[in-house]
Amino acid sequence: MDVVIAMAAFILVMLLCLLMGYPMLAALAAGFVFFILAGLHRGYRLSALLKMAAQGGRRTLIVLRIFLLIGVITGLWRASGTVACCIYWGVKAITPHAFLLIAFLLTSLVSFALGTSFGVAATLGVIFMSLARSGGVNETITAGVLLSGIYVGDRGAPSSSCANLVATVTDTRIGDNVRLMLKTTLLPYLAAVAVYAILSLQNPIQAVDPAMLRVLTDNFDLSLWTLLPAALMLALPLCHVPVMLALTASILSAGAVAMCLQGMTLMEVLRCALFGFSAADPLAARLFDGGGLLSMLTVSCIVILSCTYAGIFEGTQMLSGMQRLARRGAGRLGRFPAMLLSSLGLLMLFCNQTIAVMMNTQIWRDVYRAQDAPDAELAIDTENTVAIIAGLIPWCIACSAPLALMGADARAVPYAVYLYFVPLFWLFMKKRYFKEDRQATEAA
Repeated sequence: MDVVIAMAAFILVMLLCLLMGYPMLAALAAGFVFFILAGLHRGYRLSALLKMAAQGGRRTLIVLRIFLLIGVITGLWRASGTVACCIYWGVKAITPHAFLLIAFLLTSLVSFALGTSFGVAATLGVIFMSLARSGGVNETITAGVLLSGIYVGDRGAPSSSCANLVATVTDTRIGDNVRLMLKTTLLPYLAAVAVYAILSLQNPIQAVDPAMLRVLTDNFDLSLWTLLPAALMLALPLCHVPVMLALTASILSAGAVAMCLQGMTLMEVLRCALFGFSAADPLAARLFDGGGLLSMLTVSCIVILSCTYAGIFEGTQMLSGMQRLARRGAGRLGRFPAMLLSSLGLLMLFCNQTIAVMMNTQIWRDVYRAQDAPDAELAIDTENTVAIIAGLIPWCIACSAPLALMGADARAVPYAVYLYFVPLFWLFMKKRYFKEDRQATEAA
């Protein structure tokens, strides 16, 4: 009962923070207090509970380094013109009956290179929504297409904060996970391409506003060298180069491009790396300002606090009831379908992808290991449930924030077909990669 009360209080505070516009960190701090009190009620000493929390938090040290490098890269890709060049050639490639298809292809490519859904929504998403409005394309459909595209990278990029978090909490290697995700994303991605090709034919763009291209050409040198940072970030992890080294190579090349092509000084580059890019032109600033190491501090604090919960839950066995339900669900439905249902519940309750990833893994890890299911299976199932469907829950931050950045609303969700296709295809594809014994799961 103490756990139920703590969970209910945490959910209530989180909902209040969402409704009142208070920082999510406030809700997480309150949740930390609630779970500590629940542990005290169970007879644990405060020092023991704090030690459990510290052990959980220490698991984030590796992923935090990646988070901070991702912050640096988002600032320097803006400064170097990498993002601007991707947008320029994407807009140039638009033909009247291929607008929505190109929007999906370009956002998915940039999100895979950059590894962030919010960053792509704030740049490419804003631009494509502006083009849709001025060109007479249905804005709701466009927003759904873009929502699909930004989560291609958020789910499966080696630089994705979510993918790295999943690798950390499942004790797997991000490189191995990415290669498996690439194999398993092919069919749902091609299916999404087919859907968006049809929608493109049905919703042609009337005209492309040339002012958008002028903003890009007036503020950036768009030499193909500006694509070097993205090329390195895409290619190196696939060549078995560690993610940290790939991020570092991309950062160094972006800094060099910013100085050599965009005329920035070393101090300006360092300022962008720390505080984010800031353009002099107001129109360019509206599209490209942001990024930087400091932009990732809030996300890093959220991850640290969320993982302290994991330490407390593991040490006190607070989630044992949920784990029993998971075992029964796995026995009746199979591990993946049961995890899909639990992911929906966690996301709908907690409205936060990070918390849901952490709690879902905590609930299911023992179930998978009890049946000798490899950690790789737990990781890919997590990526194909809670990590991807977070973008489908309208009140979840993973859905509401990108839509707000693009000036859209929840009516766009039905058109985010890639987010549906990934778990649906995995229901039928999983047996090609992993064997699942339901009877053994039920017996456990």
